[in-house]
Amino acid sequence: MKIITIIGARPQIIKAAAISRAIRNSFAQQIKEIIIHTGQHYDENMSEVFFDELQIPRPHYNLNVGSGNHGKQTAKMLEGIEEIILKEKPNAVLVYGDTNSTVAGGLAASKLLVPLIHIEAGLRSFNKSMPEEINRIACDHMSTLLFSPTHQGVENLKKEGFKIDAVSPYSIDNPKVYHCGDIMFDNSLYFSELADKKTILKDLNLTPGFILATIHRNANTDDADRLSSIFEALSEISSTNKIQVVLPLHPRTKKMMDVNLSAELKSQIENNPLIKIIPPVSFLDVIALEKNAGMIVTDSGGVQKEAFFFKKPCLILRPETEWIEIVQNGNALLCDADKNKIVDSFRKLTGKNDFTYPEIFGDGKAAEFICSEIVKHIP
Repeated sequence: MKIITIIGARPQIIKAAAISRAIRNSFAQQIKEIIIHTGQHYDENMSEVFFDELQIPRPHYNLNVGSGNHGKQTAKMLEGIEEIILKEKPNAVLVYGDTNSTVAGGLAASKLLVPLIHIEAGLRSFNKSMPEEINRIACDHMSTLLFSPTHQGVENLKKEGFKIDAVSPYSIDNPKVYHCGDIMFDNSLYFSELADKKTILKDLNLTPGFILATIHRNANTDDADRLSSIFEALSEISSTNKIQVVLPLHPRTKKMMDVNLSAELKSQIENNPLIKIIPPVSFLDVIALEKNAGMIVTDSGGVQKEAFFFKKPCLILRPETEWIEIVQNGNALLCDADKNKIVDSFRKLTGKNDFTYPEIFGDGKAAEFICSEIVKHIP
């Protein structure tokens, strides 16, 4: 069986590592994987070391699309993916998550009548102003096999008309919905030991218990009031509580700090000895920081989950989240970009000592389950 996997952003490459590892270890005789990298994001950290460190197969094709407006970027991807599908004639196309690469892969596959497999299906923020929300909804409704990491994802699909009890043979008109657990939980368990060998804490002179903060979403970086509110909160929390804040700075955030922060606030942040602003770090360094943080503050969906994986309380810098289970369980609080809410939520989670960590995201074997179902149900 030949499967084309579409990736385009760094998080998707990391997710793809779990499936590629499962194929290599258990399904090499049954599945041949062809990887297309759309080149949606260019990331200097994606060097040879990145692929070697995470044992990720090199892409067979790179479309080198680069950044651009949604329509132009998606159109270039669609054209390139379609050509490769026609050439390779795969049994199925596999996509991850909710990027433009995801929806372009879904459109190309469905138009050419090739079964689509969507990993991270069913996630909803219920905010259609997010491009990701449009991408994930469209992709789910083009798919034949839908693998949801959570029970909530399955419920979301059920409400949209998917038959949860569909029987084989499966197709775009009779799709199959699975609850499979989260492949990023698989990865976090697998890479956790490798991360313990990293020296980033020593290199940055960090003591465990610091706050790890990440900010990258356009809604936060490109709005002066929101970005200012977030940084005012981080400044107050660090100064009042004498706690270190580590902020690996996304390039867009760095650029927009110069544009959207007042000179006074920017100076206050840069001269606060408790706030360490550092360049973007590798995935294993991120895990090392997450494992040693006392709390995580983020607008990243992936980092929210990783906070839960490593049993860290989390403040979410968004008004909503796709990972509602961690909020409902009391492990995370939605703060939006509201300074007072961020500061108050920090106090609440700091004073909480009855955290629980149920198996919301599966047993760490989602990738093996996904591959076994692909082998069973893709002709």
